[in-house]
Amino acid sequence: MIETTGARIIAQSIVRHGIDVVTGIPGGANLPLFDAIAETPVRIVLARHEQGAGFISQGMARVTGRPQVCLATSGPGAMNLLTAIADAKADSVPLVCITGQVPRGLIGTDAFQEVDVYGLTIPIAKHNMLARRASDLPRMMTEAFRIAASGRPGPVVIDVPRDVQTEAVTLEAWPEPARTEASSMPHPAELAKAAALLAGSERPVLLCGGGAARGGAGAAVLALAEALDAPVVTTLMGLGLLPHDHPRNAGMVGMHGRPAVNHALDGCDLLVAIGARFDDRATGDAKRFCPGAAVVHIDIDPAEHHKNRRAHVALAGDAARVLDALLPLVPARRRPDWDGHRAALRREHAFLPPGLGDPKSPYGMLVAAAELLGPDALVTTDVGQNQMRAAQVWPCRRPGRFLTSGGLGTMGFGLPAAIGAALAAPGTPVACVTGDGGLLMNIQEMATLAELGLPVKILLMDNGVLGLVRQQQAFFVGGRYTASTFGARPDFPALAAAFGMACVDLDHCRDARGALAAALRAPGPALVRLAVDPDAHVYPMVPPGAANNEMILEGSHAKA
Repeated sequence: MIETTGARIIAQSIVRHGIDVVTGIPGGANLPLFDAIAETPVRIVLARHEQGAGFISQGMARVTGRPQVCLATSGPGAMNLLTAIADAKADSVPLVCITGQVPRGLIGTDAFQEVDVYGLTIPIAKHNMLARRASDLPRMMTEAFRIAASGRPGPVVIDVPRDVQTEAVTLEAWPEPARTEASSMPHPAELAKAAALLAGSERPVLLCGGGAARGGAGAAVLALAEALDAPVVTTLMGLGLLPHDHPRNAGMVGMHGRPAVNHALDGCDLLVAIGARFDDRATGDAKRFCPGAAVVHIDIDPAEHHKNRRAHVALAGDAARVLDALLPLVPARRRPDWDGHRAALRREHAFLPPGLGDPKSPYGMLVAAAELLGPDALVTTDVGQNQMRAAQVWPCRRPGRFLTSGGLGTMGFGLPAAIGAALAAPGTPVACVTGDGGLLMNIQEMATLAELGLPVKILLMDNGVLGLVRQQQAFFVGGRYTASTFGARPDFPALAAAFGMACVDLDHCRDARGALAAALRAPGPALVRLAVDPDAHVYPMVPPGAANNEMILEGSHAKA
């Protein structure tokens, strides 16, 4: 028999599920839990804001592919965590979020720091629970880890009243750690129907999203692409599925995707969507996306089938397993006319970002940093122009190395996610690509980074504005720049120095590449600032509501 408490049950479950780092901030409603975790080998990383804690845990989960744990107290602590929870659901990131709650007898009385965490998280979490007895916690914790990792991954929230944490309980034995449930497989008749569509197509395209990248489907995707003589295009979340320079990798689709890719999709007769959910930033006007194509949609989440685009064949299951079952049914043949057409599109719509050879330009800094950090580097991005530039040119060689907030598009993601990535992959170079607007959103986590001394290199594009907002204002509202320009502009290198971090301002360097290399070689964290023209827009750009072949190109603001 095991004599224990609710808090110790949670702590031991965290240990038994292989978690060695948790993030969060203590408060009155979760002090017993922090105290119990302190008795275990688990390392507690003290974030400076609960949203930062959630994104640190996300960084660890995105790198490892396994559920990670973040903690918050009741009331404002739990509220501060909500954005990270919603972001994790949008991008299918497995998290177990444990919040403190007021004692059971005070629930519903508007007690100090009481909020309805259970009710608030119903629409933004994969699953949520309210613990009413300590004896329920062994089952709840096991279920939380199982649900977070099974099927389409996502965040699970457990709200635990303070007196449940301190309640004494006797257990007969610890439950076995959770096991991930295997996904179902499509019926053979559906596989045969999909194979017939693939075999009969003349202009096929494989569209791969985060589900394909996260699910380890790269080898199966490549095998199918070779059999069909088809290009592989990716969403933002699918970057790295194939190496960036692989002949089958045509590049990124969508609002800031490659022009040749958007045009090729417009002319395809078969679209095989793999782990992609037809997000509007990838499709543009969904009614005009791949207008002449039959659609085969492979996704582990049946709720995504027919939601944004009607599929001719919908196959539910793990992408790699479904493709392995489908491949033997698809005859291999060359499609020279389609190959020639795509080659012509690449020549006609070449993608040539400006300043690639100049480390004092946004694209040039990114290319130089990627080369200096090496192919194994992890990169996180914030949201905005910095994110799109990185997505366009960072040389992703394998999945799980490009971490970005895709579904929710959360500014402030980059820095804490980079901290989590560095915690998950000790010794691996980590770059955080950010803008001044995004960095200011969670800049308090610079204190966390400095305290931990992790080798995170912040690549800051400082233009004094909300860049992507300003770009849309320039294109679509007549250049009326309302509330998108910062009046007070911090001295970011001085701020980094105040935290004890190495820093360099490329504006003041004769040898920009040498200064960048020195900053990236420096032990521990470093910040590299690059001043960017606020009117340096990111091209191409598909206007909101337009079709993907109606791109705005550099120099003319005209359609491609």
